Amino acid sequence: MTISGQRKWRSSERIALSLLEQLGYKIIDTHVKIRVDGTEIAEIDAVAEDEEGERYAVEIKAGRIDITGVRQAYVNAHLLGAKPLVVAKGYADDAAAALAEKLGVKIIQLSDYYLVEAEELETLIREAIGSLLAETLTALANPPPITPEEKRVIEAVASSTHIAAAAEKLSMKVKELGKILDRMRNKGIFPRHYKQYYMLRYHASIILLSHKLRILEEILKHCAEETRGPGDNIGAP
Repeated sequence: MTISGQRKWRSSERIALSLLEQLGYKIIDTHVKIRVDGTEIAEIDAVAEDEEGERYAVEIKAGRIDITGVRQAYVNAHLLGAKPLVVAKGYADDAAAALAEKLGVKIIQLSDYYLVEAEELETLIREAIGSLLAETLTALANPPPITPEEKRVIEAVASSTHIAAAAEKLSMKVKELGKILDRMRNKGIFPRHYKQYYMLRYHASIILLSHKLRILEEILKHCAEETRGPGDNIGAP
């Protein structure tokens, strides 16, 4: 079965964003439109921020980057007021590498180790699903104690598609929210290895569900006690 170009690019996009997060970048937004005088002229694949707070306009290539791609990344980043960054499988030729260095376009290369055999992929998927199920069941059975402020953060994360939207709901900057999420990882509210935002969002939803189930359990227990009444246990062994 042949993989379509669109599906191949979407896969490359997910891998690239995951890699950036592993390298310490925070994904601020994706598919950002660039407009000049109200006219849309381009789209940036993502906007990311490094640990020093520097913002990057990210271009993601399913293959190798050529001279045209380097120029496009540089111009789009300039229009957005950010630094240019490209995630690709390398350079198409030496000219592209030289131009990227001259223009200050940062290139992060996707190594071939992201391509695995079918058997290896099946094993990796089974292990990942097993680990995720174990963490989910643990969170459902033993929800972590949280403060009202932590609950606000969890609710914002669970209901937002990216960290910038969650920060906006909480009326704080992305960097401030990032520090709060780090503290919550250290407390065990979120698993320490959950660096990607979509995994934090998933776990936040599980935490909220577990607390709702606990509340429902208490309500049902109280209703059962009310139904029995004080004299129902008389004469019971």
